Amino acid sequence: MDIVFLILGLAAILAGANFLTDGASALAKRFRIPEFIVGLTVVAVGTSTPELVISVLSALKGQGDMAIGNVVGSNLFNTFVILGVCALVAPLALTRENIRRDIPVGVAVALLLLACGYYGAVVRPMGIAMTVLYVVLLWYAVRAARPDDAVPVSPREPRHEHSRSLWLVVLMIVGGLAALVGGGEAFLHGATSVARRLGVSESVIAITLVAGGTSLPELASSVVSVVKGRAELALGNVIGSNTANILLILGVSSSVRPLSMGTITLTDIYMVLAGAVLLFVAAFTFRRRALDRWEGAIFLCIYAAYIIWLIKH
Repeated sequence: MDIVFLILGLAAILAGANFLTDGASALAKRFRIPEFIVGLTVVAVGTSTPELVISVLSALKGQGDMAIGNVVGSNLFNTFVILGVCALVAPLALTRENIRRDIPVGVAVALLLLACGYYGAVVRPMGIAMTVLYVVLLWYAVRAARPDDAVPVSPREPRHEHSRSLWLVVLMIVGGLAALVGGGEAFLHGATSVARRLGVSESVIAITLVAGGTSLPELASSVVSVVKGRAELALGNVIGSNTANILLILGVSSSVRPLSMGTITLTDIYMVLAGAVLLFVAAFTFRRRALDRWEGAIFLCIYAAYIIWLIKH
């Protein structure tokens, strides 16, 4: 049954990612919204649902380190693994707005998480302020988006790609998100059961499978977006998910109940900050505003080295 869960979960993830990508792209065309903004908002918030559920439930149970660890692990997986894999599939071009606004915001949010790490907890006033800040940043990003930045419809593109009715577009997005989340849960359940049967320790399962499992929706939707030539959706999804994880998920969770860092160390949080900074640096390598394939490979190697170091310590 565990193997069945793995297969069914993976199938649901792939199907959900396909529907979500097509629906989000159609939504961007219909309302002439840049695909990056759709990825930053609709896709990012939707694919962050597993992290939100796990962190809020952990907060209610008084497991603050689990809630924070889920966010830290998810952000590391998003930056180093998802962007690394996507860059290997195809180089991710970065726009001027990404470099001037979106990525620096990610660095600032990571610094905020580091400040919470030095404090040793995320208390309720901090959580409320973080939630409000997320809403403000989201509102500003949407207001700052220019219709001219939207991807024009190509004459060679199939007509049904840009003539879908609104209800069908919404159904594709909602259905795709539901399949992603449900498939991710089934895959995580199967993978965790298999790991326990093989004698893998709970700490290793938490570090790898839980963080990676809750990020499967982001991974699947981002890779499918890149394969379909929608790199802006993938980039917006990762940057938006990282911001949502810290400001929205930790904000809501700590508003429910204050969170203590527990076993989460400053080294873990420094890795989150390092990922945000490295993404910014990647925009200026070889005078090209893009995350290239070799940089994607470096991101994956850094993550592998971090996991090995974490297991040994």
